[in-house]
Amino acid sequence: MNPITFFDRYENRIRTEQVYGDGFLRWTYQTLAGRVTLAAIVKRAIFSRWYGWRMDKPASRKKIIPFIETFGLDVAEFQKQPDQFDHFNDFFARKLTPSSRPIDTDANSIVFPADGRHLCVPDISKAGGLFVKGQMFDLRTLLQNDQLADQFETGSLILSRLCPVDYHRFHFPAAGVAGPTRWINGPLYSVNPIALVQNIQILATNKRCITRLETQRHGTVLLLEIGATCVGSIHQTYDSETRINKGDEKGFFRFGGSSTMVIFEPGRIQFDADLVEHSQQQRELYAKVGDRMGRFLD
Repeated sequence: MNPITFFDRYENRIRTEQVYGDGFLRWTYQTLAGRVTLAAIVKRAIFSRWYGWRMDKPASRKKIIPFIETFGLDVAEFQKQPDQFDHFNDFFARKLTPSSRPIDTDANSIVFPADGRHLCVPDISKAGGLFVKGQMFDLRTLLQNDQLADQFETGSLILSRLCPVDYHRFHFPAAGVAGPTRWINGPLYSVNPIALVQNIQILATNKRCITRLETQRHGTVLLLEIGATCVGSIHQTYDSETRINKGDEKGFFRFGGSSTMVIFEPGRIQFDADLVEHSQQQRELYAKVGDRMGRFLD
């Protein structure tokens, strides 16, 4: 597979992704021995729990500074200094200063729920494919609810892929009342494009959770968090059945790459032009929490 590229909205250029664990990922998904190991061990929750246990150990603190330096993270955004984290998972789920992720103030805008690389689908029933043309996951399998699948069949979707280097707290893209989270168990395959180009159904079958956000004027919005290899742990921090403001924190992932997904009812939203343009080319767009991804239609 060629290097993974994405469009950086801030630098207005196509960039090549610096993949954490690139060699292991390619061995796992692109070799026979790797695929055997994947089926036997790597996709299973016990593997991710074991890795998470390692990242909770105080000795894992020694990984923090090299990680920051290798991937060029901006420590000025952190609420804690690097030497204040108890272990690597504490650093991985770090909070940022509010000023580093301002929330778009337009009352009609919808904002990105996470830092990451994003793909949009304006009409799910007409999806041309994610990452590879002609390959789309099954909505009924994803939602495990026929009524919801029918309701959102021609709706709109945004997929946000978080890499290990990203800020790993996820937020609400719009205001409303958030219901309880429904958990759906599943395996923990990688959500990196190296894996997804071989099996896009990973997004619909991995361990995941679904929350309904009821907005005042724009119907129901479905919010999903999807686990992945070394991300068996998804933590919700919001209070169910309470009023949520746009940009409020919803929860966080523990170590690893992972994804969020937001699904809107038909005819409710319009995605921004740059997001649509690059998504039509199966190219992700990089943007941060709180920045505008589109607007609600009146």
